Amino acid sequence: MEDAEYFNHKTGLEIAIIGMSGCFPEAPNIEQFWQNLRDGVESIHRFSDQELKNLGIDAALLNDPNYVKAEGLVEDIDLFDASFFDISPREAEIMDPSLRFFLEHSWKALEDAGYSSEVYKKPIGVYAGTSFGSYLLNIYSNYELIASVGDKQIEKATSPDYVTTLVSYKLNLQGPSYAVQTTCSSSLVAVHLACQSLLSGECDIALAGGVSISTAVGYLYKEGGIESPDGHCRAFDAKASGTVKGRGLGLIVLKRLEEAIADGDCIHAVIKGSAINNDGSDKVSYTAPSVNGQAKVIRAAQVMAEVEPDTISYIEAHGTGTSLGDPR
Repeated sequence: MEDAEYFNHKTGLEIAIIGMSGCFPEAPNIEQFWQNLRDGVESIHRFSDQELKNLGIDAALLNDPNYVKAEGLVEDIDLFDASFFDISPREAEIMDPSLRFFLEHSWKALEDAGYSSEVYKKPIGVYAGTSFGSYLLNIYSNYELIASVGDKQIEKATSPDYVTTLVSYKLNLQGPSYAVQTTCSSSLVAVHLACQSLLSGECDIALAGGVSISTAVGYLYKEGGIESPDGHCRAFDAKASGTVKGRGLGLIVLKRLEEAIADGDCIHAVIKGSAINNDGSDKVSYTAPSVNGQAKVIRAAQVMAEVEPDTISYIEAHGTGTSLGDPR
């Protein structure tokens, strides 16, 4: 098969990315994120002692030599247009920032794609992974607040389990709505599940992505852990010593490729195939990744996509800066 013929080859299982939205450390949108990547901006915030004192960090922790005063921050996590989504001020007050951000960017992603449930009557699905935030711990000591809204309302407003169904409810999206938790791979698994639902006909458009908005600042370095001792992440570098936690959100809007072409959608990229698996017990510990498992799932994705390894010129890696996460 000639090169041009190979790259134009379609399996009929292709999924188009027709819209997106995101916010990242030092990048409130996709455009700034790309510029930061292009320019090699580290985007990790270094906290001053005064900043940390103002945030309520205990003096004992502040003076702990293992406390790393660094994190990837997203600005304005305290801001939210509650009335736009018909949410009361009290509801917004108790809602975890992850849920608020995901709701806002779901709207923005669909708007970027040129769709809304008001004009598009076919099923739109929502698939997302989210980390457990510390917001619940912050508000649970406020007994007056808890008593005024009740435990059940607090649970719905702070649990990551409700991140997708909140979007489906507020935006009137009537396709499947899945909250995914597979730790580091949650967002990619959400995208895979969205693609499978599109291919099976469960929905005709899908929102997929992930969000992580922690209210904690900095972290305690532990020998043998995954965090960097100096607050720098140097993936694939000889000096790599671990990762740095951060806040962020990314969402894409998906549609079957042939329909996206027929409807004149703006196609940013095409997903030719994806796959998921589990390592089982074939690894050194419960939380460690398996090289064999990773190789198998990559090969499975290539087979589904009908893509040969020697045609791949760019690989987006996990990039944690750890010996297990970024095997060399």
